[in-house]
Amino acid sequence: MIRVPEELVGRHTDAWRHCVGTGRIELALRRDYQDSLALIQRDIGFRYIRGHGLLSDGMGVHRPYDHEGARRVHHAFTYVDQVVDAYLEAGLRPFVELGFMPYDLASGSQTVFWWRGNVTPPRSYREWAHLVRAVVVHLVDRYGIEEVRTWPIEVWNEPNLPDFWQDADEKAYHRLYEVTAHTVKDVDAGLQVGGPAISPGADDWLERFADFVEQREAPVDFVSKHAYTSGPSQHVPFGVHQTLGPASDLLDQFATPRRRLAGTRLADLPVHITEFNSSYRPDNLIHDTAFHAAYLAPVLAHGGDLADSFSYWTFSDMFEETGVPTGLFHGGFGLLTHRQVRKPTYHLYAFMARTGPELLARGDDHLITRHPDGRVMVLAWAPVDPTGETAGPDRHELRLSLPVTARNSSGAPGIVGAGGADGTGGAGTARQDRETRRNGVRRVLDGDRDPTAGNAQEVFVRRSSVDEEHGNAYTTWRHMGSPRSPKPAQLDILHQASEPGRSHRRLPVRQGRAELSLVLARHEITLVELTPVVDETPPWWDERRLLGQAAP
Repeated sequence: MIRVPEELVGRHTDAWRHCVGTGRIELALRRDYQDSLALIQRDIGFRYIRGHGLLSDGMGVHRPYDHEGARRVHHAFTYVDQVVDAYLEAGLRPFVELGFMPYDLASGSQTVFWWRGNVTPPRSYREWAHLVRAVVVHLVDRYGIEEVRTWPIEVWNEPNLPDFWQDADEKAYHRLYEVTAHTVKDVDAGLQVGGPAISPGADDWLERFADFVEQREAPVDFVSKHAYTSGPSQHVPFGVHQTLGPASDLLDQFATPRRRLAGTRLADLPVHITEFNSSYRPDNLIHDTAFHAAYLAPVLAHGGDLADSFSYWTFSDMFEETGVPTGLFHGGFGLLTHRQVRKPTYHLYAFMARTGPELLARGDDHLITRHPDGRVMVLAWAPVDPTGETAGPDRHELRLSLPVTARNSSGAPGIVGAGGADGTGGAGTARQDRETRRNGVRRVLDGDRDPTAGNAQEVFVRRSSVDEEHGNAYTTWRHMGSPRSPKPAQLDILHQASEPGRSHRRLPVRQGRAELSLVLARHEITLVELTPVVDETPPWWDERRLLGQAAP
């Protein structure tokens, strides 16, 4: 039995929902994307969104033309405005990533992804600076300087990888960063700019980036990097298999910037993990499973201690880096499939969104928080084996002794069970119970209650669970025969299957504490909400007289 203290151990950070990733941002023009965004904001409520492709040709920003024998450039913002407006209407702000290179400004032809984002340096840094200035000035003019000052501006994406930056040329990236950062600050000194947005395995870039910006006096307001734990890809048609490191490896990666930048000019800057997931592949079916939710649960519970934000990559399977997906479940990064079928990891985030701001306890398999109104929230998860060598335990037990608080008549917190929940005190409650028993009526009817405990109160227990069989549309899809394009009736079934399992009961509270015993199934995540009961059963009601309710 774990005894959870009544006193707070700190505030429960929501760094886990500061930002979320997206496929290239022009996808925001599509209906399925916007429908998914509305759902995820309703249930989770991210604050920022980050994706590639703001300056790629699909957004149509950089438009060179010839006039009177001279090359000129027109900057167009038709799609930029529609995308940003859609984000703001959904309650999101853009975490601006500047990339990739417009074709007519690129120094080479190397591209990445099915949609061919150009990853070469600009052939003219002067023209690149004009482009950056035009974008930033337009955003300020349209949305206001106070608003845009809240939008972080990140320079490029994973320049340490030759797939994302020609030859992974570090000196060329430093030049790009310096020109870009100064251009942003020339528009307004209060705008936030940062980088280097590196992928795992390139942490030595951090120290050299710090040395460079200090030597060149280049502005930098935050540090960014990415985190993944998967091994090399073992390809099959339209998919991959990969090994995974333990989830703790993600937390180690979150901690890297502050550890490696200690003593540098960047030591005290905000750290944003602008991409994280298990696998870096958008076609690894691990993303669609209950295993994945249980795997990431400790990361969401503990990651805020190590970084100012960590952005899940991505919110939706509307994502086309390797091409148009070939089936509904295809291993996409998204918390949602196309057509808004919720995955188990979606529910992990939705459960986190219901936790409270007051941190009571954390462990290897649980997170316990409290809301100001006294509700206690328990998020628990079953341990997983990231090696895949075992399926993991079929059951995992957790026993907790939880402090339960309520609001008395004055609105101040009081301990439920130590006295009356209505502020009358233990003696008054005992007297009322005696009067109730004398009338032959139990005001609170529950088989778990000890009727001799005069000052005992109760809590309403609401449990929502996701495991291999509940809240897991992937399992149902497999039972269907893995239809690539589910028919409308099949989609209805999948949406129903994506609902978490739910149960309700009441527990006694004695001396201000409730004892909660949980048995978790394999790969289960569960959220339990305990709410003090204020019983309004009329004194004349006797549940035993309801037909079919009498004890045998």
